[in-house]
Amino acid sequence: MRLSARNLEFEAAAFEDLAWWIQQDRRKTRRILNLLREIQRDPFRGTGKPEALKGDLSGFWSRRIDRANRIVYRVEENRIIISACRGHYD
Repeated sequence: MRLSARNLEFEAAAFEDLAWWIQQDRRKTRRILNLLREIQRDPFRGTGKPEALKGDLSGFWSRRIDRANRIVYRVEENRIIISACRGHYD
């Protein structure tokens, strides 16, 4: 059985976050790219402590980049929308 990978789509702010990381910290950029590949394969399990968010962010998930930063995303059918790649649920 082969699972198909979902498409990743970035909201404008998340794309700007990723561009910021690329300029500021190559090591963190690699971590983010690895997390994004994992999210694409399985958005609900893996490294970065996947967590379903609550309250105003119900329906979104997050993964830890480091202590202060998270990837925030939501899953829709065959796509994953990345909302943020920097900060902590901003």
